[in-house]
Amino acid sequence: MTTPKSIYSRREFLVSSAAALASPHLVCAAGPATPPEPIIDIHQHTNYGGGRDKARGYIPILPAPRSDADLVSHQRSLGVTKTILLPSGRSVSRPSTLHGQANGLDSSCSGNDDCVAVARQHPGEFEFGANEVSDLDDAPRVIEKYLKLGAVVIGEQKFSVECDAPYMQKLYALAAAYRVPILMHWQTGSYNLGFERFHQMLAKYSNVTFIGHAQTWWANIDRANVDNAKQLYPRGKVTPGGLTDRYLRDYPNMFGDLSAGSGLGAFNRDPEHARAFLERHQDKLMFGSDCIDVTGEPVKCSGARQLAQLRELAPTKAIERKLLFANAKRVFRF
Repeated sequence: MTTPKSIYSRREFLVSSAAALASPHLVCAAGPATPPEPIIDIHQHTNYGGGRDKARGYIPILPAPRSDADLVSHQRSLGVTKTILLPSGRSVSRPSTLHGQANGLDSSCSGNDDCVAVARQHPGEFEFGANEVSDLDDAPRVIEKYLKLGAVVIGEQKFSVECDAPYMQKLYALAAAYRVPILMHWQTGSYNLGFERFHQMLAKYSNVTFIGHAQTWWANIDRANVDNAKQLYPRGKVTPGGLTDRYLRDYPNMFGDLSAGSGLGAFNRDPEHARAFLERHQDKLMFGSDCIDVTGEPVKCSGARQLAQLRELAPTKAIERKLLFANAKRVFRF
């Protein structure tokens, strides 16, 4: 019997049905597609990743700083719906910048005005922080200028200073006055010194939200690896109960920034511990990318790999949503 041309074969029906489902212009009877889940990235930079000075012992990361257009495209490719841009301080040569090494946040990151400009060009999609070299006499005044313009955080503070120095305490007081967090890059021997004493600042400034980040912060999830400048990227099984674990547990105003290779490595080294850590600190941790690449491809982009890692390791979907969105929304009061 000859099949009329008006009747589809089973194969034709399946192909046409798949095409219809794939079409973005068609709406099924159940209603429109569910919008993507929002993601807040608390840690990115403008003009990030430019060539470093080989004469001072650095290795170039990218041949030129990442453009603003590439930054915007990168964040969108990750599925990020809101990004916080963290400025550098001004370029000066003094001990607190390791005689210039820490200029541009030890890279090529640019300052307050560039972050404000990108945020103004993309309202609702980007926010900006306020920053300055910690021990400059006018640091509080400079930071306050940008807080008045709408900065949502102080930082990234990444300078060679004692964490409890008087000028740092002025910044903590400023954070309290403007009700914004302060984000600190902890790196033994280089930036924000005295991690083992920081509990005194957490207690003294209990009304300030502190956000920990970087090598020493993440190395100290491990009780067996306390504040060791030679072990900034430790590997192997974690012994719970390190300083970071205790700061998050004991101080309601201490939070953690999951970004960068230090955050990624802290969870890769011991996935079993990572799941338990994410569960017990589920209300204290926030996603940040802090990656320099342009495309957002997982093979090159630590931010993309970290998103995948958190989705894999989060004990529940509810905890995943806290890490990627809800905690930051609460802390930054968006």
